[in-house]
Amino acid sequence: MREPCLQEVVDALAPDRATKDADPVCLSVGGFVIEVRCVSSTLLAELLRYFQHVISAPCEPDTIVHVLGDAQLPFQLEYVDWVREASKRGRKDAICDLPDGRLILKVRTGVQFLQSPAWVVAFGPTEQNANQVINFINTQILNRFQREGWLACHAAAVKTSNKGLAISGLSGGGKSTSMLRLMEIADTHYVTNDRLLVRRNGSKTDALGIPKLPRINPGTIVTNARLTGLIDEEREEELRNLEPDELWHLEEKYDLFIDDIYGPGRISHETHLTDFWVLNWSHDSFAQTDISEVDLKLRPDLLSAITKNPGPFYQKSNGAFWTDRSALETSAYLATLSDIRVWEVSGLIDFDALFDAGMELLGTPS
Repeated sequence: MREPCLQEVVDALAPDRATKDADPVCLSVGGFVIEVRCVSSTLLAELLRYFQHVISAPCEPDTIVHVLGDAQLPFQLEYVDWVREASKRGRKDAICDLPDGRLILKVRTGVQFLQSPAWVVAFGPTEQNANQVINFINTQILNRFQREGWLACHAAAVKTSNKGLAISGLSGGGKSTSMLRLMEIADTHYVTNDRLLVRRNGSKTDALGIPKLPRINPGTIVTNARLTGLIDEEREEELRNLEPDELWHLEEKYDLFIDDIYGPGRISHETHLTDFWVLNWSHDSFAQTDISEVDLKLRPDLLSAITKNPGPFYQKSNGAFWTDRSALETSAYLATLSDIRVWEVSGLIDFDALFDAGMELLGTPS
């Protein structure tokens, strides 16, 4: 099978022509401007609602994202499965590398993406899969800043006027639940839910969150009184009757709009990072919840919970794409986080105890 070139794919999709009548929307994060051109008014309305807090006045964009509908390429592509991390199951992404770009297929939904320096395009059943389009837009932010030397962390984060706290842990370890509990503290702002960019800046470490809203599980909802009403009463009652371990590992996600729950003006994606919690606790532990400062250089197991593989969408500044065999430079993370206080949270999962620790850390001046 002949490998197409980037121009053949672009000519077939004709993104400029497909979106010529679309009303462009500009988003700005950390000074980086993305223009989104979407052919579907229904999907555009969802994107406007989702990204409302980062919408900016029209201006010259750094990147244009074209979101097409059910466009089909007139030739076959040979996609290869992207090998996922050992802890992840099932097929998710497949890639087709071009001489000067990459096509990525979402295996379960059939949505496809073109990633290249000149063209950034989503096509296929995009209207039915808004969350994948949202992730694609956010990926452009991650790509831009990683090319400039920022490192991606698998972390949630909040900030106050003088503290920035990131929270990492294994999947399902309670990052979102912990972060949302801390939003109850006065002067706390939401930074990010799952991806945090960090970079050393003199004696400080800058942190930048992407505009990805919390996508929370039922365990987070039923253990936080403020979130009552996000799901219907009958389903909430069913969830409350589940065993704690069954509830915690239930695969069911809900978007949470920060402004709706906590009021306007509670999102701030930029901060200086001062502290990092790594959740290494368990429902099965018999030990009391403990929060102890650690040296990351001596705890590679905790560092692995913080680092995040850039993934199949990442194209380096030299044009080379990240592969599923590429290795992260952990030394860069250690250097960037060297002056950050890193804390291991161990023992029994106890969000009340963690909230009390958060009050002590964030509720008082440094």
